[in-house]
Amino acid sequence: MKVGLFVTCLVDLVRPNIGFATLKLLEDAGCEVIVPATQTCCGQPGYNSGAREISQRLARKVLAEFKDCDYVVAPSGSCSGQVKIHYVQDLFRNAAESERIEFEKLSAKWFELSDFLVNVLKLTVLSSEFAAASFPGSITYHDSCAGLREINIKHQPRKLLARSGCNLIEMNDAEKCCGFGGTFSIKLGEISTRMADNKCVNIAVTGADAVIGGDLGCLMNIEGRLRRTGDAKTQVYHFAEVLAGMAK
Repeated sequence: MKVGLFVTCLVDLVRPNIGFATLKLLEDAGCEVIVPATQTCCGQPGYNSGAREISQRLARKVLAEFKDCDYVVAPSGSCSGQVKIHYVQDLFRNAAESERIEFEKLSAKWFELSDFLVNVLKLTVLSSEFAAASFPGSITYHDSCAGLREINIKHQPRKLLARSGCNLIEMNDAEKCCGFGGTFSIKLGEISTRMADNKCVNIAVTGADAVIGGDLGCLMNIEGRLRRTGDAKTQVYHFAEVLAGMAK
């Protein structure tokens, strides 16, 4: 099985450890992983800002880079939603039939990481290496908006974390936005800050040692606010880092 790994631009530039953790998880599960060296962005920032032509050019680049893979996996619900939903339903809805079909094929074989591990590879029992990677403290989980609402990422990461032996304490309003929202946090900074503060309060109430999520944008926003409000203790990790034993 040839699996393309879409690293995401945020992971590549800010926290490559997530990319290495994703690679480890896929290889440990028996996948032949392909990582195109020329990959960059899925085009979501441009799409959300109305720069459709730029987004389309980046989408065509993504298609060319991963066209020959059996599957494509990304450690991001946000980028995955862009490819699976917005490429097909909007950006290339009125494209020539041949091009639209190619994007439909890309959408069908594209998966967010936890969804791929649970629903494609069907890892009902984790290997001993996975199981040994459980986080030593308690965790709580934040659901990112795009992953949850666009491609139904909810139970998949929780199943994997539970199978690895993690002690998960659910926070209040886990499904509420952290205030990131890409350019939303820049354009509406005061509202974003209040939303992040609410999220930090809910995290603190759980008493968890770490907050875990599936999108680096959310995790950056949450961690930034935790530190600015004086919380230097609560750790912040992507679930891939925890599962791969790379949450150090």
